[in-house]
Amino acid sequence: MIKNYFIFSVIILFFLIITSGCTNSSDKIATISVNSDSEYVNTFEDLHLGILYDFDFKLPNADKSWVNLWVERYIDGKKDSQPLTQLNYGNSPKEVEEGHLGFGMINPNSEDTLVFLYGPGVSSQPSIIEKDYKAEFLSSWDYAIGDEEVELEFGETTILAAYRESGSNLINTVDLQDEESVKRMIKKDDMVLLLKLKVEEKTANHD
Repeated sequence: MIKNYFIFSVIILFFLIITSGCTNSSDKIATISVNSDSEYVNTFEDLHLGILYDFDFKLPNADKSWVNLWVERYIDGKKDSQPLTQLNYGNSPKEVEEGHLGFGMINPNSEDTLVFLYGPGVSSQPSIIEKDYKAEFLSSWDYAIGDEEVELEFGETTILAAYRESGSNLINTVDLQDEESVKRMIKKDDMVLLLKLKVEEKTANHD
């Protein structure tokens, strides 16, 4: 019980320090880059909480955009019918938004794994996922993009990161921007989590 209170206290602390800022408006729809040495990531590592994928996210036309962030799970090559966790937001009162965006896993090497998503000024409710943990499985986690800014297009789905578990003795490196490589990874590994992002132009359906 004490452990659970500590975990949720840490999560709440993270959400309190997630803030949004502003930059000059531009013609870009959105840009994103890896922030693997952020204070968020370092805190996660120092406290041995688990894995945190952190990104710098800029949305120059936030008042005209809708952001979809979600995690797909594949077990033995089969995709879950619903996202493992998801965060959808838009209709911002600000013209420009900028800040941290990412995905966290607390206690990934256990049956009681907590997951959560966050963006500039928003976050999802932390949830416990059903997971058949096997101590003999190897695990690997990787970013799918680099430190350089990636410019996003409306309606384009981008893989941001992946987490994998495998019962084999070796987990090969995969090009996460190559569709065929991703398909082979999903088929080969016992479990795959894909963090995905899509920015859409705001429509009446999002109002």
